[in-house]
Amino acid sequence: MNAEEQGAVRKAVRENYGRIAVSVKQSGCCSGSSCCGSPEQEVQGTAADKSMSSKLGYSEADIEAVPAGADMGLGCGTPLAWAAIQPGETVLDLGSGGGFDAFLASPQTGAAGRVIGVDMTPEMVEKARKNGEAGGYGNVEFRLGEIENLPLANDMVDVIISNCVINLSPDKQRVFSEAFRVLKPGGRLAISDTAAISEMPAAVKADLALHAGCISGAAPVSEIEELLSAAGFTEISVTPKYESQEFISEWVPGSDATDFIISVTIQAVKPKRA
Repeated sequence: MNAEEQGAVRKAVRENYGRIAVSVKQSGCCSGSSCCGSPEQEVQGTAADKSMSSKLGYSEADIEAVPAGADMGLGCGTPLAWAAIQPGETVLDLGSGGGFDAFLASPQTGAAGRVIGVDMTPEMVEKARKNGEAGGYGNVEFRLGEIENLPLANDMVDVIISNCVINLSPDKQRVFSEAFRVLKPGGRLAISDTAAISEMPAAVKADLALHAGCISGAAPVSEIEELLSAAGFTEISVTPKYESQEFISEWVPGSDATDFIISVTIQAVKPKRA
């Protein structure tokens, strides 16, 4: 993908999620089950929101714990379920959206810890900051930035979480290299994302709307593993979640999305220095 094509992808993603951020009301969500899928979806209410989060594996307690408007029905998994966050750790959420996972990570890392959300969409960052203020999250902050160029110093993060965002990047090698840079030695990844399970037709790959909807940008499991290894990660695990096809089928009704993609859990470790 050349620079012009990468720019077009980033523009489509930024516009889609910017539209979602400003169109979703304080307690609203996208229609269907998720903001992944077609960007032409209309705004609904909290029923779709909670339904999607429950399908992803979030508990009712999780959903009720965050400020109204933070759970926007985004995502394709529950990265916090295997992140094993410890008190005092620094957590980075890539593509933090309205702040849902960042807010759930907050009590796990505690007052001695820190949660940093990074999102490329100004409207999302503004929304997340307002949600954080409303919930009184003193150990959570949100920064505007691209996941390919993280606004963080080297070796400052214990664990990186992300929920269905890396597939949106046109330069995944850069994303994993940046993740490796900001992680402390011994730091880890706990990521939910989509992966390709078959060759996509050229028309699907070229569809910017489907790319912004978490479909066209998915890479095969073998490629994800290779990119992680090239970035320097070890203990790499990319595990398909076959039950995800139930909710993926609702992203773009009438499409063949489940023929091409599946949700996966991605885990990896930055080696400790000798």
